[in-house]
Amino acid sequence: MGYRPCPSTGCKGKITADQATDAALMGRAMELAAMVRATTSPNPWVGAVVLASDGQHFEGATSPPGGPHAEIVGLAAAGALARGSTLYTTLEPCTHTGRTPPCVAAIMEAGVARVVVGVEDPDPMVSGRGIDQLRRASIEVEVGVGADAIAAQLAPYLEHRRTGRPWVVLKLAASLDGRIAAPDGTSRWLTGATARADAHRLRSESDAVLVGAGTVRADDPELTVRFAPASPVRETDRQPMRVVLGHAPVGARVHPALEMQGDLGDVLEQLGAKGVVQLLVEGGARVAHDFHAAGLVNRYVVYLASALFGGDDGVAMFAGPGAPTLSDLWRGRLIGLERLGDDIRVELAPAGAGPVAAPVASAAPVAPVAPVAPVAPAVPAGPAGPDGS
Repeated sequence: MGYRPCPSTGCKGKITADQATDAALMGRAMELAAMVRATTSPNPWVGAVVLASDGQHFEGATSPPGGPHAEIVGLAAAGALARGSTLYTTLEPCTHTGRTPPCVAAIMEAGVARVVVGVEDPDPMVSGRGIDQLRRASIEVEVGVGADAIAAQLAPYLEHRRTGRPWVVLKLAASLDGRIAAPDGTSRWLTGATARADAHRLRSESDAVLVGAGTVRADDPELTVRFAPASPVRETDRQPMRVVLGHAPVGARVHPALEMQGDLGDVLEQLGAKGVVQLLVEGGARVAHDFHAAGLVNRYVVYLASALFGGDDGVAMFAGPGAPTLSDLWRGRLIGLERLGDDIRVELAPAGAGPVAAPVASAAPVAPVAPVAPVAPAVPAGPAGPDGS
């Protein structure tokens, strides 16, 4: 029997601290974290569950920046029942004072007896210190419950803390024959409303959206989050930073935007230093090629329209030299395949990527689709075409 959410007053019924309970309540903590995915950055999206000694449990998730962390929210909900409890948290509790006090001190003060941690926090200000301080306070600590799934859920945050660079998601929208725009440059709209809403959800989870100056000149995109009707994320005023490789024309709708140029690795270093945890690259074809060819993409999200241009012209997904022979093809790991209306959403990770438990959540429940054969269209050189707005 799976875990069932409880009201804020908790659930009655004794629950023992066994492996099944640990797995179930850590799974619930992951669900709570997913609910705040688009509202916590640059802080990590964390979920927590407090299991009281009488079997009641209480829940928390990370608040927007400046608000309490997940552990604090859960402990506040539990009140006096936190004494002698088990705390489940997807990420190691923090030990430093930032905009909020350290979680470890609050856990000790509340009298928690046992802490179950999903993954350690690689942030240099934490990095095992939270676990060590809890153990030195004679609190039992278990680390690694649900670790692979949580590492996948927190991958952008973990990448940023480990490397100083953002997690890079390359988003493409194309016809089934691999074209992102017609020969005359038109591209609105290749995909349907459901796929476009999902793309806006992806923007809402990103700290910055990047396009090339050619896309700005051709399409004059806004690059804002405007609609995601099926998303559980509440509407906020938070918008991703807009980044242009090159110079955007005066009066372009993308302004105010950060204009950057030079080595893409240096660009990522600079964005990481600005607190960009996840970067969404939206095109055009030349920018997509350059990020892909440099091996800088962590996730590929491709929306395939149920449409064909039916010729060898049009704008290909990538503008630049591709694989010269079949043995040189780039091959990734398929981690998500969903139907969105009449379109298909494909998510890929590089073949050498670490644990991948689940794809980025889509904006709406979807019907399953049968596996499709990989599409390997020709990749001729071409201009950077429009890539959405």
